[in-house]
Amino acid sequence: MADTVESVTGGKRPRSVRVVLLALMIAMMLAMLDNMIVGTAMPTIVGELGGLEHLSWVVTGYTLATAASTPIWGKLGDMYGRKGAFLSSIVIFLIGSALSGMAQNMGELIGFRAVQGLGAGGLMVGVMAIIGDLIPPRERGKYTGMMAGVMALAMIGGPLVGGTITDNWGWRWSFYINLPLGAVALALVSAVLHLPKKRAKARIDYWGVLLLTVGITSIVLVTTWGGTEYAWTSARIMELAGIGVATLVGFVFWQTRAAEPVVPMHMFRSRNFTLMSVIGFITGFVMFGATLYLPLYQQSVQGASATNSGLLLLPMLGAMLVTSMVAGRVTTNSGRYKVFPIVGGALMIVGLYLLSLMDTGTTRLTSGIYMAVLGLGMGCLMQITMLVAQNSVQMKDMGVASSTTTLVRTLGSSFGVAIMGALFNDRVKHVMSERAGALGKGITEKSAQLDAKSMAKLPAPVRDAYDHAVSAGTHSAFVLGAGIAVLVLVAALFVKEVPLKTGQPKPSAEGGEDASAAQVVEAV
Repeated sequence: MADTVESVTGGKRPRSVRVVLLALMIAMMLAMLDNMIVGTAMPTIVGELGGLEHLSWVVTGYTLATAASTPIWGKLGDMYGRKGAFLSSIVIFLIGSALSGMAQNMGELIGFRAVQGLGAGGLMVGVMAIIGDLIPPRERGKYTGMMAGVMALAMIGGPLVGGTITDNWGWRWSFYINLPLGAVALALVSAVLHLPKKRAKARIDYWGVLLLTVGITSIVLVTTWGGTEYAWTSARIMELAGIGVATLVGFVFWQTRAAEPVVPMHMFRSRNFTLMSVIGFITGFVMFGATLYLPLYQQSVQGASATNSGLLLLPMLGAMLVTSMVAGRVTTNSGRYKVFPIVGGALMIVGLYLLSLMDTGTTRLTSGIYMAVLGLGMGCLMQITMLVAQNSVQMKDMGVASSTTTLVRTLGSSFGVAIMGALFNDRVKHVMSERAGALGKGITEKSAQLDAKSMAKLPAPVRDAYDHAVSAGTHSAFVLGAGIAVLVLVAALFVKEVPLKTGQPKPSAEGGEDASAAQVVEAV
């Protein structure tokens, strides 16, 4: 028997909807947890498969496939049905996981990780778009807050889980662990989720898909290789940057003419949608830059163990989790949300500025407080951006709105890691050369980031110089982050607080995508 509209839009959430939400959280966990677990297992993988020179491609292949497929999954869901697209992404992710676990050399692992990434792009988008279908905007905040909580738990627990699995079961189980979890999500979604079937008359915009894929791939490679594999001014980086910019400009031009565009440009006519895209990009920029360089600072300068590196970020991620949940609840109860991006932008600026003050004498307690301030700011922004973006478009564009918001955050993280990393590396090398002379310059010539074994071998004066160099590097990176975070506050001031809807649209004449929430989920 179908649930009543009243039961879906208010009061206690029906059991079937809760079951679907559980499946969505498992899928989100799969997408977020995978890279964290695999990152911990990489030294063991390289030891068995070899191919150290191709190590970065294990992560890059996954990231590229995820970023390039994200908007495509969103559009496929809008055109042909959300459930089918989501189930397909889970299946592809699980196939990639199984094949990765069976890889016999580094080349196979890189290829299978790319297959995983293709599925992961659909997992992230599918979760947010289905929540957009199931839950009215007024109530959506507390559920997107739950998803932010899953993200935080994955970032905290991933390295611990990865280390435990690798030490006790072997690195292949870092991939096989996805199979039972994915099977549960697949079964629950198949049995309980019943979305109105759709069939678009228009054909897929293949030219748009091609231009977007080439553009995103080129830009991500620029941010991944720049300053590491190749110098920023090298011909290869310049060529990739040129190709990326040209194809993305061509993509925008083509989208204004395509019959069924991959990313409808009319969404950007909404001031709120455009502002949320800007805020999401900068949040990704800051968040992933911080999660990369905070553990490095604590391990290098404060002497923390790398084994429990996920726990080093607990103050930031814990604060982000709590604030996301509170922001979601307040938004649901009051229907008001503009205050959160404003407060979040301000706290992000303050938190990044405080982190820039850390030096070789900063205690773990002090740095933990600074991280908590940054986490409070990000918690106000993480899911509010998705909520407002979805509330700014029509139901027929729910998928592409979710995928576009996810994509800009992903691109922001790529730029954040690249730009903050370039600044960090340059500063570390400069200070090492200044404090330790030719020896210091030689030590950091290939890489400004030393592992624990390398640091332990350094003479005391050089080790002291390296501590100061890392402090100087993190200072520069976080000063840059604070300056860029000002744009979040500026953008938030221009957000127009459009009332959040309290119910889903009524069924359309064709019984299509505007069907009520009562038709969306049926009781088990």
